[in-house]
Amino acid sequence: MNSGRYGLVIFDVDGTLLDTKEGILSSVKYTINHFGLPMISNEKLLEFIGPPIQDSFANAFGLQGCILQEIATVFRSHYAKEDLYKAKPYEGIYDVFENMKTRNIQTAIATYKREDYARDITRHFGFDRYTENIFGADHENKLKKKDIILRCVGFANLSSNREALMVGDSLNDGIGAQQNEMDFVAVTYGYGFKSGEPCSCKCVGICDSPKEILKLI
Repeated sequence: MNSGRYGLVIFDVDGTLLDTKEGILSSVKYTINHFGLPMISNEKLLEFIGPPIQDSFANAFGLQGCILQEIATVFRSHYAKEDLYKAKPYEGIYDVFENMKTRNIQTAIATYKREDYARDITRHFGFDRYTENIFGADHENKLKKKDIILRCVGFANLSSNREALMVGDSLNDGIGAQQNEMDFVAVTYGYGFKSGEPCSCKCVGICDSPKEILKLI
């Protein structure tokens, strides 16, 4: 029997389940060098963690058009071959999943990583022990976060979006949840929201560590 407030809890990957900084930044730097673009500061590089890679390069370098898809292809090819598994689970995150499994609360994963990479990395780190409800982005960046989240809700066969909770570290996660009329929990141990600062989107709680998430479920 489900003993929680929600029937489904959906998690982002980068900055929420996994610290993927090392692998993502390695591939971003490779791609910058491959296209002969000027290297940017470490602070700017961190902004590449989470959003679609096309959007990040557009924002950082003022690019637009077909070049962005070429950049995405180069980045993703290198990331998949060299850097995908250069990540580490956040301390306590498996305890969160074990707790929800015990309470019969469904879990899901919604990420802007390309879907095949999302399944590979979550399987590599053992999250497939808890859920098969894993959805990610398409290569052309047509799916937005709200679309990816909605696919998770459909897979779980809920009667209402209100039964689901989205957990993430970025504005994209919060906006996606809001657009789907579901609650959102912001985490500050990732790369978007910062501890001690007001959340920039509507949320039902702010968590500085994975285990704090359980207090809101």
